[in-house]
Amino acid sequence: QVQLVESGGGLVQAGDSLRLSCAASGSTFSSYAVGWFRQTPGKEREFVAAISRTGASTSFADSVKGRFTISRDNSKNTVYLQLNSLKPEDTAVYYCAADRRGYSRTDGLYDYWGQGTQVTVSS
Repeated sequence: QVQLVESGGGLVQAGDSLRLSCAASGSTFSSYAVGWFRQTPGKEREFVAAISRTGASTSFADSVKGRFTISRDNSKNTVYLQLNSLKPEDTAVYYCAADRRGYSRTDGLYDYWGQGTQVTVSS
């Protein structure tokens, strides 16, 4: 089992950057692929990015490709989501999720979730 805690959210202006962190504890973090998802009120949770167990493979939603990057430091049990050139439509609660089976764009395939961190982008 693994416990996940997100941090790094905040209120920024359009065009600014943020780095979100997903810190893990409780198990061998390098055994887990990690995905980032986001959700706004009244909408379904949507895929943002994902990274494989070693970090060798990544995947991004089309809406963030070229603006967001994902990385991990298994020695620190942490995955990072770098958000650049932020837009008001990026406003959401961002969640990280982990699973042993490999990364996926489908939230239902992840077994472990953090509590989320709010990102608000003003225009």
